[in-house]
This record gives sequence, C-alpha cells and structure tokens, in this order.
Amino acid sequence: MKNFVFVLLVLIGVIGFSQNNNTNKEDVSELYKDYREDQFYASVTYNLLNEKPSGVKQSGFSSGFNLGFIRDMPINERRNVAIGLGLGLSANSYNQKNILISETTNDIEFSIIDESDYNVTKNKFTTYLVEVPLEIRWRTSTASDYNFWRIYTGFKIGYLLYNSTKFMSDIENSKLSNIDSFNKLQYGLTLSAGYGTWNFHLYYGLNPIFDANLQSDNTSVDMKSLKIGLMFYVL
Repeated sequence: MKNFVFVLLVLIGVIGFSQNNNTNKEDVSELYKDYREDQFYASVTYNLLNEKPSGVKQSGFSSGFNLGFIRDMPINERRNVAIGLGLGLSANSYNQKNILISETTNDIEFSIIDESDYNVTKNKFTTYLVEVPLEIRWRTSTASDYNFWRIYTGFKIGYLLYNSTKFMSDIENSKLSNIDSFNKLQYGLTLSAGYGTWNFHLYYGLNPIFDANLQSDNTSVDMKSLKIGLMFYVL
C-alpha cells in the first residue's frame, strides 16, 4: 500500500510538472504571438540649416526636442521586422548670425545683414509641429530581450502649429509670431540606429522651412532642416 501511495504521489507530481511546462510553453507562445515594440520615444537634436543662401551663417546651439508614441505592426513570423506609425510633437530652434526677418508695411522681409553693423545679441526662429512618423523597423529583439540592435528608417511629416522669430540688436529689434512665411507642411527622411536605449538619430528635410513667397534678392529662401542627435525609446 505504501508503495502504491508513493508511486501515486510521484505520478501526480510528474503530471503536475508536465502541466506547468505546457502552460509555460503556451504562455510563451502567446507572448510571442502578441509581441510588438509599441514605444514612447523622445529625442534631442542639433539643428542645422541645409542649403542656406549664400552668406547666411549659423551660430550657437540650435536645439530640437521630439516626443511621441509609435504603434508597432510586425510583418514577419519572427516579428522583428515591422511597420511603425506614430504621433508626436516637435519643438525646434534655429540660431543664426545674420538673418533678419522683419515685417514691412505689406509683407514679411528676409534679408542678410552684416552682423557687426547691428551688434546682434539674439537672432533665432522657432517652430512647433505635430508630427506623424512612418517607419520600416528592423531589430534583433525577442519578446523577452529588451537590449537589442535596431535600425529604423522612414518618413516623417509635420504640420506647423506655431512659429516665432526674434531679432535683437543695438539698432533694431523684431519679434514676430505665427507669420505665414513658414511652410505649414514640413517633411523629411528619418533614420534611428543603435543598441538598447541609446540610438543615433537623423532627420533630413526634403522641403524648405519657408514658403516660396519669402525671398532674398528675388530668390526663394530654400533652407531645409537637418537634425542630428539621439533618440530614446521607452516600452
């Protein structure tokens, strides 16, 4: 009888252990089935003016900040390749030495000045946008590994919510806001690559910051944005 009870207890233990293993396998299978890299993201960038008109000089540190959320939609069985679609906000400043954006009687005027004649103390313009990033995402991650290599590349379109310009000097001060000389839609190519939390980030603007009506010496001001910095992802 004792032997029978012993064998019965062993069998119950084995069956229970097997059931736990099956449950764990099912849990893992379900985990992989639903695995995505939905992420909040934040970035800080150094903003450059690309394709500047002749004579335009940047100065100081021009910064950019981005914050948002991306929905991850895997497209392969391993779920390490995905399409990402997001929504975010962006704030950008561009400091320069010798651009003067001022308001005339009928229009906004863009001119390149000799900064030594004005003794410029502050000169910048800022933009605030709501943005929609669309990415093709590749990574080495699994459902349980949170440190992995990634390369995310894609396209971002932004809608301008607010803009401002500030010029301060001994001769003239000019502060403008929400002027029509900025392009409402701004878009470009993006690249984020790295390991774990720290990722290199690049944004290459495809269209000008200012619209075609803003001109300097009868030539359109076709400056585009180039942003280089770091991207942080939080699950």
